Amino acid sequence: MKNSKTKKIISPKLPSKLEEIQLQDKNIENEGLVLSGVIKDCLFEDKITEKLTFKEIVFKNVVFKQVIFRQIDCTDVRFENCDLSNVDFREGVFHRVEILNSKILGANFSEVALRNVIFNSCDARYAFFRFLDCKQVGFENCLLQKSDFQNSSFKNIYFKDSNLQQTEMSGTKLEGIDFTSCDIDGIGVRPEDVYGATVSSIQAVSLSRLLGIKIVD
Repeated sequence: MKNSKTKKIISPKLPSKLEEIQLQDKNIENEGLVLSGVIKDCLFEDKITEKLTFKEIVFKNVVFKQVIFRQIDCTDVRFENCDLSNVDFREGVFHRVEILNSKILGANFSEVALRNVIFNSCDARYAFFRFLDCKQVGFENCLLQKSDFQNSSFKNIYFKDSNLQQTEMSGTKLEGIDFTSCDIDGIGVRPEDVYGATVSSIQAVSLSRLLGIKIVD
């Protein structure tokens, strides 16, 4: 269940009709721009860029392999059924982005700014989200086991029906977040991190053990 204070996440603002386009090497370069189109059914590999911009783009069934997109800017972008495993997005910006039914295993989102972003039905195990700056972000039906959200900033973020087993969130304030629909067994937090979070009675017992609190009848 979403926190009642969570504001609506704004969807990507995409044109009603987008033509299929091909990624050109001339566009995939430092400070390059890829604008308005659908990119589908392809392999994108062995690329290292900085400050690349994708705007009004829909990716469908695209596999990204050995790719570094440092300081990427994604605005009004949707990823559908893509494989973004191990992609390096460090220090990037995602604004009005949807990542749907995709693999992001081990992807690096460290120091990324997320604004109005939805992760839905994604496999994000082992992903790095350290020092994340989040506003208006949702994780729905995601696998997040052993991912790392340490020392991140959360504002209007929610987790719904997601697996957060052994996820590290130390140094991240979780006040106002409702975890009752999620599995948080073994989550890595400090007492001050979980202050004000909403958990079920069973989750509370699990957290008490983790934090060294003894409960007696």
